[in-house]
Amino acid sequence: MNTKDILKVAVKALDSKKAVDIQAVEVGDLTILTEYFVIANGTSSTHVRSLADEVEYQLSQVGVEPHHIEGKATGWILLDYDTVIVHVFTHEAREFYSLDKQWQDGKIIDVTEFLDNQGE
Repeated sequence: MNTKDILKVAVKALDSKKAVDIQAVEVGDLTILTEYFVIANGTSSTHVRSLADEVEYQLSQVGVEPHHIEGKATGWILLDYDTVIVHVFTHEAREFYSLDKQWQDGKIIDVTEFLDNQGE
C-alpha cells in the first residue's frame, strides 16, 4: 500500500467517526520524520481514543500496522505509519500544541478528494 492510500484510509476512518477539522499536510520537504501529517480532533477524550482506534483498525484491515503509537491515555494520540503520522487531539490539546501553525509551511492537502468517492 502506498503513502497516498494510507493517507486516504486514515482520513476516511477519521471522517467516519465524525472527527472535527481534519487536516492533511505534506511535510516531506520540511522534515525527514515523515511525508504527511494528518491532524484532527475529537470532542472528548473518549472520542479521541475512538478516532485513533478506528484509524488503527481500518489500516490494519488493509495490512498496514503502525510503527509506533503514543499517548493512548492523553489528549493527544499519535499513530506513526512511517510516511504518514496521524495526530488526534482533544480541542484544548490541539490549540495548545498548534501543530497546524507549526507546520504551516507544509502543503495543505484537500481531504475532500478522499471523501468524495464514498462508493469506492
